[in-house]
Amino acid sequence: MTDHKIITIGRQFGSGGHEIGNLLATRLDIPMYDNNLVRMAADKLGIREETAQAVDETTLNSFLAGYVLAPLEYSPYTNSMECAQPLGEQMYDLQSEIIHKLAERGPCVIVGRCADYVLAKNPNCIHIFICADKEDRIRRIAKRYDVSERKAADKIKKIDRERRYYYESHTGQEWGSIESRQILLNVSRLGIERTVDVLEGMYKNW
Repeated sequence: MTDHKIITIGRQFGSGGHEIGNLLATRLDIPMYDNNLVRMAADKLGIREETAQAVDETTLNSFLAGYVLAPLEYSPYTNSMECAQPLGEQMYDLQSEIIHKLAERGPCVIVGRCADYVLAKNPNCIHIFICADKEDRIRRIAKRYDVSERKAADKIKKIDRERRYYYESHTGQEWGSIESRQILLNVSRLGIERTVDVLEGMYKNW
């Protein structure tokens, strides 16, 4: 087991979790993995990235998720020689395998993709969940996508529901629960920069 440190970040949509992960990785001068995990898995499966995105963590009950590809080669993480799997399961298994390999390679920040569950047995991980007050999330999404606050609220509700389904269907644990995380941080109380300050200090002093 390697002794370098890994930070996993789960997040509510609109909480600033991706921005926090990116800023933290920049300050620590370590890589951050998020959507690039989808690209890596798509490359291994030999499918278009657009197809892989269609069964990512924010696509609840996608038709493509049930599409069956040929069995993958055996790996200690996927155990996928047994039978052909639906595309959604192959994507999850491949991303999990990639997460294990990245965690073995060196320190990094991993956002989403059930990384806290995938790396639950790794003692050198800090598992974080980022949340924020609903009003702040609505304002952030309305500004980011240039939509009304009503549409922003609808988008938040939809994507949070999809992330919850993705996480809970793959892990059997409650999304955002303290049971699977060491730390929950409310960005509305701390702000983006102070949240990154807290995580940076924790990383460097751990």
